[in-house]
Amino acid sequence: MNAAHPAATNSPTRPGATRPRRNKGEGQWALGYSEPLNANEQQKKDDNPLNVEDRIRTIYSKRGFDSIDPADLRGRFRWMGLYTQRAPGFDGGKTATLEPHELDDRYFMMRVRSDGALLGPAQLRTLGGISRDFARGTADITDRQNIQYHWVEIESVPEIWSRLAEVGLSTQEACGDSPRGFLGSPVAGVAKDEILDGSPALAEIKRRYIGDPEYSNLPRKFKTSISGHPSLDGAPEINDVSFVGIDHPEHGPGFDLWVGGGLSTNPMLAQKLGVWIALDDVPDVWEGVIGVFRDYGYRRLRSRARLKFLVADWGVEKFRDVLENEYLHRRLPRAESPGLAAHSGDHIGVHEQRDGRFYIGVAPTVGRIDGDTLVALGDLVEQYGAAGARLTAYQKLVVIGVEADRVEPLIEELDRIGLSARPSNWRRSTMACTGIEFCKLAIVDTKQRAHDLIAELERRFPDLDTPISINVNGCPNACARTQVADIGLKGQLVLDEDGSQVEGFQVHLGGGIGLTNGFGAKLRAHKVTSAGLDDYVTDVVSAYLAEREEGESFAAWVARADEASLRGERSLEAV
Repeated sequence: MNAAHPAATNSPTRPGATRPRRNKGEGQWALGYSEPLNANEQQKKDDNPLNVEDRIRTIYSKRGFDSIDPADLRGRFRWMGLYTQRAPGFDGGKTATLEPHELDDRYFMMRVRSDGALLGPAQLRTLGGISRDFARGTADITDRQNIQYHWVEIESVPEIWSRLAEVGLSTQEACGDSPRGFLGSPVAGVAKDEILDGSPALAEIKRRYIGDPEYSNLPRKFKTSISGHPSLDGAPEINDVSFVGIDHPEHGPGFDLWVGGGLSTNPMLAQKLGVWIALDDVPDVWEGVIGVFRDYGYRRLRSRARLKFLVADWGVEKFRDVLENEYLHRRLPRAESPGLAAHSGDHIGVHEQRDGRFYIGVAPTVGRIDGDTLVALGDLVEQYGAAGARLTAYQKLVVIGVEADRVEPLIEELDRIGLSARPSNWRRSTMACTGIEFCKLAIVDTKQRAHDLIAELERRFPDLDTPISINVNGCPNACARTQVADIGLKGQLVLDEDGSQVEGFQVHLGGGIGLTNGFGAKLRAHKVTSAGLDDYVTDVVSAYLAEREEGESFAAWVARADEASLRGERSLEAV
């Protein structure tokens, strides 16, 4: 019996007493619990999910949707960046009442990894061409720095993969219980205030480990962030593993290690190990962390299978000891962990680079672009002699390496294709997940609702002088980070004034990462209908603007405001 799972101590000393029994394991391989403990684990044991690529190429793409094995369709396809999208005609009330296969359409969502890489003209045009030719023009920028398509047919997948491979891109392990797409600094290697460029480590991790069967069967998804920028622009607080730039007084520039962040229905912020890691050692340490997760992660219950639960149970000291002693076989130098961000990490606007050129951060509306925009962006990057573009962790993008005399003309051209370098604070600070339009987990519309909300807030508050972030999510899974926004909106069905069930939101207020660090407060028994959202946000923002002290942020105001202000119960006239 393993000491980590001792037997129950009760002893049958009287009639009817319970017999001693062994406690259930959590499915941790390293502790001997290697048998599949749920359907997902059985699927992965039956066949390594990476093997599905060959079946897609040789069988399913040739024989069509009806030939797909259900275990591949709803399981292993994810390792190739593919999910079935939501079939049209099912409202949010059906999300929880129908089986997932009943919501399946015969089309796929496909994610393309960027992994923090610089995308040149050829890559941008290829991404746009795929959108035009195979995805009905769809192409969203996600907060994982992916490009996400919809309406993809299985017959088209090999050709899409071929086009992506020609420009060094891939969908491999963009989804699934795998090391999903990495977050990197959008301004890596060019920002004046960067501590250290982490992009070589990202590239090396991808080269070594993506597609490696040793790390393709994890307890759940595994999210990575590496950034040496002091703005914490890779959202390290909410990733499974993050390497965060630090300048050690003895060793110089390197990275601290943060582990165990994640949101969804049990949000936790990453814990800081307080160590110093050289750039060249980052891939080895990353392998150690993912090894701990693979071997000690909880596999019995999917709801507890993220790394954050293991880190929370073990504590940071034990995690660091296991990592050092069992995986790295050496002690990492200790260091002081960074605190809050030095400034905003969205990189919107015009900024001078260390080489005298400029980078331009631009904002599409809630990450929604299309194939034409990507093709046009590729053309502009080439026309203006820019180095390329990077996607951000906030559904935005940054054009890198623009000569000073070309900045203003390029800004005008970018604005013409819907990419604004000088957006309103509302457009700059709002994100939205895919929502009910395509997602089988969603309950409400998000992308269009957020788009309309931004337009109305721009009309009502045209001169807002401070960013107020709004994150709109279609369900509790927090893909657009409900809990870490100034105003986080979690989609659910609510009752309107007539008692009818309609689309609406649970409200979280005062959260944030980067410049602040914490989860938004849920307002007790308070829900907002989608139809009433514009007025609710207006009332709350009006109260903030009327009551704030000099220089006070929205999150700081929320922490002291009374409930009437937070619930939007003060009218515009009252404030």
